[in-house]
Amino acid sequence: MHEELSGVWIMAYTTIDNPELYFQTKIYTANGSTTHAITLDGSENMQPDWVWIKNRGTATGEGDGHVVFDSIRGANKRLVVSSTGAESTQTQDLKSFDSDGFTVGSNDNVNRSSDSFVSWNWKAGTSFTNDASSTGVGSIDSAGSVNTDAGFSIVSYTGTGSTGTVAHGLGATPGVIIFKERADDAHAWIVYHHKNTSAPATDYLLLNSTSATDDYADYFNDTAPTSSVFTIDTAGDINGSSDTYIAYCFAEKQGYSKFGSYSGNGNADGSFIYTGFKPAFLIIRRTDDGDNWVMFDNKRNEFNLTDKRLYPNSSAAEATASSVSLDLLSNGFKLRGTDSQINNSSGTYIYMAFAESPFVTSTGIPTTAR
Repeated sequence: MHEELSGVWIMAYTTIDNPELYFQTKIYTANGSTTHAITLDGSENMQPDWVWIKNRGTATGEGDGHVVFDSIRGANKRLVVSSTGAESTQTQDLKSFDSDGFTVGSNDNVNRSSDSFVSWNWKAGTSFTNDASSTGVGSIDSAGSVNTDAGFSIVSYTGTGSTGTVAHGLGATPGVIIFKERADDAHAWIVYHHKNTSAPATDYLLLNSTSATDDYADYFNDTAPTSSVFTIDTAGDINGSSDTYIAYCFAEKQGYSKFGSYSGNGNADGSFIYTGFKPAFLIIRRTDDGDNWVMFDNKRNEFNLTDKRLYPNSSAAEATASSVSLDLLSNGFKLRGTDSQINNSSGTYIYMAFAESPFVTSTGIPTTAR
């Protein structure tokens, strides 16, 4: 029940005793109706601000891809994670963010009758507006919604075509930022991850692609984010003149979220990766070679072995294989598969994880294993 840090053993500790206040996974069965209210299952009511939905069993094209909605762009504004496509207005996709869930319409990609869907839901909740010239924070105006307790913000900004900085509202340095240009059909999903190589601000990954990590100064200007701003350079994917953008920003919170890295060993008795909590949701990506992003959660697999996977970069249906599997444990996860997507013997990987429960609560209560 301990973590080793610089040779010192410390107890895990968190200020977030119930992660369901800020993140919840929901599986639902579609009914094809024009108004289908989805209620989250957690012990706490949570009105989500970012909803990510995927049909688990059908993959007929982009329409069955990973679709995301947020409260800043508006409930009926759809983006497709597995595509470079522009934002579209869909009155029968997500219809509203509700006090304990969301409501979907009749479109197949969110509510094809009798199909099983999974949604991942994050809470931000506090609106902010930053006039850069007035506040002196950043050089480009931004607005959005932020939850500093959970380390999550949704940031909207308009590009200038010149190197600049944008306020993210977190009050802590982001470990992950996901960017998408909203209006054009040819702009990728750009990912900054603070463990992506030894100089992560010089490199990037594409959420909609299997491409390996690459170096490109025109995204982040080789400049790491700070506790107040992130830096964007001149590339159209991230800062085209007069183009509109959305950025999802995450800062680590002990016992709730972890954005780390590990090396694969190619062994079915794979490495154990400590997070400090029992994971509810996990995305893994190999960085040194081309491969899929792989998503796991504690709802599609309620018990270990955890082997039901989805790919953000693809509209493919949910797949199951022991070679792409792991155990979700009380304080991290252990690799059980040997596939290159999660555990190549020479591979390097980054991950994003969010908690079901902290390893130890703020009052010293330990979590239970699955």
